[in-house]
Amino acid sequence: MSGFIERAKTTCALGGALVTISSLPRAIPVVHASGGCAQTLSAAYNLGGAYKGADYCSGTMTPTSNIIEKNIVFGGEDRLEEQIEHTIKVMDGDLYFVVTGCQVEIIGDDAQSVAGRFKGGKYPVLCASTPGFAGNGFKGYDLVLSTLAADFISPKAKKDKKTVNILGIMPGQDVFCRGNISNIVQLLGKLGIKANSFFGDGETIAKIREYGGAGLNIVFSEKHGLQAAQTFEEKHGMPYITTDLPIGDTGTENFLRKIADPLEIKDVDLETVINEERKYYYSYFQRFLEIYGDIDLQRYAIVSADINYAYPLVSFLSEDLGWIPHLVVINEELDDFSRKKYEKKYKNITSLAKPKLVFEQNTGQLLKHIKESWPQNRNDKYYNALSPAFLIGSSLEAGTAQKVGAGFLPVVFPVTNRAVLNKGYTGYRGALTLAEDIFSALVANR
Repeated sequence: MSGFIERAKTTCALGGALVTISSLPRAIPVVHASGGCAQTLSAAYNLGGAYKGADYCSGTMTPTSNIIEKNIVFGGEDRLEEQIEHTIKVMDGDLYFVVTGCQVEIIGDDAQSVAGRFKGGKYPVLCASTPGFAGNGFKGYDLVLSTLAADFISPKAKKDKKTVNILGIMPGQDVFCRGNISNIVQLLGKLGIKANSFFGDGETIAKIREYGGAGLNIVFSEKHGLQAAQTFEEKHGMPYITTDLPIGDTGTENFLRKIADPLEIKDVDLETVINEERKYYYSYFQRFLEIYGDIDLQRYAIVSADINYAYPLVSFLSEDLGWIPHLVVINEELDDFSRKKYEKKYKNITSLAKPKLVFEQNTGQLLKHIKESWPQNRNDKYYNALSPAFLIGSSLEAGTAQKVGAGFLPVVFPVTNRAVLNKGYTGYRGALTLAEDIFSALVANR
């Protein structure tokens, strides 16, 4: 064994699958696993996702086979079939989606075959193999969307070049999922691009079934959502591009210029939207500049986040706010090739001070990395401290921020000391909200 992860910032694959399904409009998960898995994993995201709460049918409402000892000994397929039948009978939904836990996968239950018995019925019943040992929560997200792309979404011979599917922004794991999606949809709409989001406002299962007509998939991650995008490419002939989560002027402009060619956006339209949004964006910073300088709101920036958020946050803090990027701790493991590719992004930061980059899954090790990144005070008469500093991470890092005397804002999962409804940090306007939250944290005790 390679050991355990101390205070992991995600769940197992089943948890990711569960929160993904329950975030789809009127989709109902059917969990084939031991009693406790469904409720515990739902609670992790419902609470840790900044009190995201239960969606249409999750939390304590989640249908589950609750297998027991006799099912482990003699098999649990009959129990699953019974659970699917009863769920369809009593739960009003548009899509039923079976996901599996570790126990039933170990004993060899064929959940795919059981779900297949309902093929051709009044309601669609899908199935994905999502045992905890398949990976983390992001893996569960990818498995669910890949299943939708392979087994549910209708193939379309004709593609609409002005329609895209949004991938890589996982509900629950991205605490600001719906707000982030909403900001991106509105931004693309200004360029005449329609965006399908799976989880955004106004989506339905019937609309998702027609996603095969999109001309492009945009994956807002270098890793998560790629499996789904590759399934779309294989089954629907739909290309994809990857991009960073666009936060702030620098990040959003890079994003818009990256999608301009594949979406055949005219230069004049692109420049018009960028200039209009930038004008709006800086009009708010302009009036804030005097205060920013007078009370000195510049900080050393420390970011502890997953790969989806780490670089966009550092880019925003450094390029847009003018902060000093000091330390970035990535709470995920990447293979050597992906790690080197990800590290290259940080060369785009124009600050003379480049951040130290560390890959560390154990959240509790952040304090050690901060201490190693800065010379310690050896009772010197004069000591240049790492101050003032500001830490952006999850609620798990609140104690570390207090120990090093840094300002603090929890942004990435888990977030348990903020409640988030429709707030998002993407785009120009979302970045204004992020700036508000950061500056509010700095002046909260005045």
